[in-house]
Amino acid sequence: MTDNRPGRNLRLSFAPIRIPPPFTMPRSASSHVSSQTVDEEDEEDDNIISQQAGYITPTSPAAARRLHSARTSELDLRRRMPSKRHSYDEHSSLLASGDGNMRSYTAPNTGRPRFSRRSSQGSLGMSKNHSRASSWGFHLASALGSGRKFTENGMGESKASIFMDERVWYDQFTSTDWVHDSIADAFRVRDLRARKDLRGRIFAWFDGAQGWILVAIIGCITACVAFFVNISETSIFDYKDGYCKEGWYFSKRKCCYGLNHCPSWESWGERMSITGIERMWIDFIAYVFFVVFFAVGACFLTLITKTEIPSAFSLSTLDENLGADKQKHRGESDDMSQKISLSPTGPAVVDEKPGTMVYYPAAGSGVAEVKVILSGFVVHGYLGLRTLVVKTFALILSVASGLSIGKEGPYVHIATCVGNIACRLFSKYNHNDGKRREILSASAASGVGVAFGAPISGVLFSLEEVSYYFPPKTLFRTFFCCIVAALSLKFLNPYGTGKIVIFEVRYVTDWRSFEMFVFILLGILGGALGALFIKACRLWARTFRRIPSIKRWPVLEVVLVALVTGLASFWNRYTKLAVTELLFELASPCKDNTSGLCPQHGSEILGIVGYLCIAFVIKSILTIITFGIKVPAGIYVPSMVVGGLMGRIVGHLVQYLVFLHPDHPIFGSCPKGGDLEGCITPGVYALVAAGATMCGVTRLSVTLAVILFELTGSLDHVLPFSLSVLVAKWTADALEPLSIYDLLTDMNSYPLLDNKIRPIFTSDLGDITPKVRSHRVIDISNSPLVSAQALRRKLEYLHDAGEIDGGLPVIRHDILVGLIPAPDLQFALDNLEDEEQSLCLMATNVTWHGNVEEEEEREPDPTDFTPYIDPAPVALDIHSPMDLVFQCFVKLGLRYICVLRDGQYAGLVHKKAFVKYVKELEEAGSTDPS
Repeated sequence: MTDNRPGRNLRLSFAPIRIPPPFTMPRSASSHVSSQTVDEEDEEDDNIISQQAGYITPTSPAAARRLHSARTSELDLRRRMPSKRHSYDEHSSLLASGDGNMRSYTAPNTGRPRFSRRSSQGSLGMSKNHSRASSWGFHLASALGSGRKFTENGMGESKASIFMDERVWYDQFTSTDWVHDSIADAFRVRDLRARKDLRGRIFAWFDGAQGWILVAIIGCITACVAFFVNISETSIFDYKDGYCKEGWYFSKRKCCYGLNHCPSWESWGERMSITGIERMWIDFIAYVFFVVFFAVGACFLTLITKTEIPSAFSLSTLDENLGADKQKHRGESDDMSQKISLSPTGPAVVDEKPGTMVYYPAAGSGVAEVKVILSGFVVHGYLGLRTLVVKTFALILSVASGLSIGKEGPYVHIATCVGNIACRLFSKYNHNDGKRREILSASAASGVGVAFGAPISGVLFSLEEVSYYFPPKTLFRTFFCCIVAALSLKFLNPYGTGKIVIFEVRYVTDWRSFEMFVFILLGILGGALGALFIKACRLWARTFRRIPSIKRWPVLEVVLVALVTGLASFWNRYTKLAVTELLFELASPCKDNTSGLCPQHGSEILGIVGYLCIAFVIKSILTIITFGIKVPAGIYVPSMVVGGLMGRIVGHLVQYLVFLHPDHPIFGSCPKGGDLEGCITPGVYALVAAGATMCGVTRLSVTLAVILFELTGSLDHVLPFSLSVLVAKWTADALEPLSIYDLLTDMNSYPLLDNKIRPIFTSDLGDITPKVRSHRVIDISNSPLVSAQALRRKLEYLHDAGEIDGGLPVIRHDILVGLIPAPDLQFALDNLEDEEQSLCLMATNVTWHGNVEEEEEREPDPTDFTPYIDPAPVALDIHSPMDLVFQCFVKLGLRYICVLRDGQYAGLVHKKAFVKYVKELEEAGSTDPS
C-alpha cells in the first residue's frame, strides 16, 4: 500500500495475511525455451565472479554447496509435527554440518504442487487425467502471450506460504528475521487454538507451560554447574599452598575448619624439605609452578575450541581480544564507494585474497558475544555443548590458578549455553530463533543470579545489559528462572556456610551524614578508575599483544602472565588470596574479619594503608595484563577487588582522620571512645568503591546498585550504593564513552544496533542507498521465468560481497513485487536436478487462463520458487528520514529495507550497512549525549 499524498514519505508494503486455496496445474512433457535474457552488464559481472571462483574462500556455507540438500522441513505448522533436523554443536565446524558434509538448509514445506520447467530436452512425468487443454505448455503460452494477465490487487492473490514457517534455517553469521519468526509463531498458536476438543485444550495448555518448564530446568542445571565449579575451584586453588592429609580433595577451609594452626594441612615446604633450602623458598617455587601449570591447562582447554572462518564476514574476532586487527573491507566497484556500506557491492579485487578469522568460544567471559547473539546475530557453536563442557572445566583451572580473573562473567555465558541446549527439548523454541532468544535472555539472567546470589539483579542485568527483545512475559519467566537457580544453589550449599557467594556480608551500623561526601568522592574515583582501566587494557592489547610471537602463540602470553602473577602475588597476602575471598575480607566489618585489616589502635592504621597500597598497585597491573588472555575469565569481581582495595584505603584514612580529630564538629555524631569502627566502617567504603569501579568498567547502573543491596541485605546502605554508582557512571562516561563490552562490540564490528544510543541524523535514506544494478535484482518484466544459471550468478555475487543474509528484490517494470532471501534462493537452487537447463518461476501474482482442476498426490516441482519469495517486503520511500529507518531496524529487527522512489524500486539497504553508518556517526561524535 502506497500513500501518494503530498508530504508523505513513508511507504510500507504489506498485505493482509491469508491462505489461498491450493493452486494446482497438470504437468506436461512439453519442452519450453526461456525468453528471459541476461543483460550485458550482468554477464560481465558474472564472468568476473566465475574467474575468481578458483581461489576465493566461500563467504557462506552455501557458497560451495552443490545440489540436493538432505535436510527436510524445520516445522510443518499445519500438522504441528517437527521433522528431523541436524543438531549443531561444536563437534561440527562452522562451515559444515555435523556429519562432515557441507551444511544444507531446511527444505520449505510443500503445501501445494509445483511445476518443472526445462529449457531443452528431457521429459517430465505425466500427471493423471492429463489433457492438452490444461497442460503446462498451454498455460505458459497463455501467460507469455497476449492472453497473459497479472493481478493488480497486490497481495490479495499472492501466495501466503511465506508467512508460514516455510523458509530455510538461519545460516552462520546472519541476522535473525524477527518479523518472520513472530508471524510464524502466530500461525502456530492460531492452529493450536483452533482445536476445541479436550486433546486440543491439553495441547494448548502444555504449549503454554513449556516456557515455564524450560526455564525451571535451565535454572536447576545452571545451579548444578555453578555448584560444581565452586567446590572444584576452591579445592584446586589451595593446591598452590599445600594439601590436606585427611583427603587430597579437601580445601584448606574444609580441612582446618577455621583453625589458625592446622595439623591436617601440610605445605609443600614441609612435604618436600630440602637441606640448605628454606621452606619459604620451596613454597614459593611450588606456588609459581602451580599458577603456571593451572593457567596453561586452562589455556590448552580453551584452544580446543579454536574456530576458523573466512574473514569476509567483516569481523575481527569473537573473544575479548582488544588487540585484534579490525577487518579491512574490500574495495567497491560502483558509485557507492563514496557511501556507507559494510560489505562491498562489487566483486573482490583479483589480487586480494580474504584471510581467515580465528576465535576461541571458550575464552574470556562471553558477555559481549552473548549480548550480540541475543540481538539476533547467529553464531553456530558459540552456545553449543562443546563450549559448555570445555569452558566449565577450563574455568575451574583458570580461577584456581590465582590469576586476576573472576568466574562471574563466564557464568553468564555458561548459563546461556545451558539455555540454548535446553531449547532442543521443545520444538516451539528449537525451531523459532526469535522464541529461542526469549529463553536465552532468562538463561543469561540466571547466570548472574548464581554468580552474585542476587536473583533480582539477574533480571535487571538481562533487561539492562544483554537483552535486545524483552517482552513482558519474558520478564516474569526470567524472574522465575533466577529464583529457581538461586534457590537450587542455596540448597546445594557449595561453601558449607549457607551462603550462595563467599563475599556476602552484613552491616549492622548505619552511615552518618558527613560520610555522604566521601561516598561521592569514591564514586568519582571508582568511575575514573574504571575508565582508565579500559584505556589501559586497550593500550596494553595494542602494544604487547600485537607482538608477532605473542599473536601467533596465545599460550606464550598465558605463560608469561601466569609467571608474573605467581612471582608478584606470593609475597603479599591480599594478592595471594582468591579474588572472592579478598573481596569478602575487604568488605567485611571487623567483627567478621580476622585478616589483620582491623587495627586495634590508631597508630596501626597507616601501616595497614601502606600494605593495601602495595596490593592495590599489584592487583591493578595484574588485572590489566590478564584481561583478554585465552582462558575463561571474567572482569566483574577483579574490577570490584581493585575498587575495594581503593575504598578500604580511603576508609582507613577517614578512620585515621577521626582518630586524630575526634572532637571536630564534623564528627560530632560519632560516639566517643570505644573501638575505631564505632564511627567509621571501612568495609562499607570498600564495597561502595567496588561497585563504583565495576560501574566504570561495565556501565551497569540499576543492576549494580541492586547487586550491592542483595549482597549486604542492608536497606540502610541502599542510598550510598546508588549514589556512588550514579556518580561513577557520570564520571566514566565523561572519560571513556564506551564500556568494556561496548568497546569489544565496536572493535569486532558486530552487527549490533544498540537501542540505548540515539544517533543524530542529518540525512535521509537516499544518502546510504546504493544504485540499482542488474546483478542485485531479479527482473521479471519480460517473463516470470528466470534461468537457474542467472539466479546462481546473482547469488554468487551476493556471497562474494559477504551478504549471505541479503536478498534479491523481484521487480516488474521497475515496480517491487517481492523479495527472495539469499539463503532461501540458495536452498531452492540446490534442490534443482538440472540447474543448467532449468527455468524458475519467480512471479508471485500470476493468474492463468481457465480453471485448473485440483489433482491429488502430485510431486512438488522444485522449479517453482514462488513459495520462497516474500511478497510483502518492508519498503520505505527514498526521502524517509534516518530516524524512521533507525526505528525500523531497531524495533522491528529487520535484515534489510527496500527503498522506493515514486513507487518504483530504487535500491536495498542492508542492516549491516546501516550499522556501519551508525558506527561512523558515533566515531564522529554525532550521538545524543543523553
